[in-house]
Amino acid sequence: KIYIAVDESEFSKQAQAVATKMAQIFNSTLCIAHCISNDDSSGQEAGRGVLENAKASINGITVETKLLIADEQYGLNGISLAIAESATEWKADLLVVGTSNRKGLDRFFSGSVAEELVKKVDCSIMLVRIN
Repeated sequence: KIYIAVDESEFSKQAQAVATKMAQIFNSTLCIAHCISNDDSSGQEAGRGVLENAKASINGITVETKLLIADEQYGLNGISLAIAESATEWKADLLVVGTSNRKGLDRFFSGSVAEELVKKVDCSIMLVRIN
């Protein structure tokens, strides 16, 4: 069972391509999750759109989708916590996450959901970077 958290970034698109290919090779189920912090109808509608777009590009494997709601007061930590809890509930064997290759002050000030997930998940995690 392969779990991937997506947004509309290029990092996410590359990670989804890797996760999809792995799911096809290993005949795995793929769960695509998207996290929102705004739980109103417009936030949910936009989130469902992201999930539908991600799912539309995948053929030949079983795909589930999950719309996650993060507590916005916790920022990146809230997003990573929502993803980690959902991956654990779903009993993921592998979590695939796209990540930037930020270093130095950029990384210090902006943080990383991927970095937080490494600390929080109980399954294997694969970080995918743009080359």
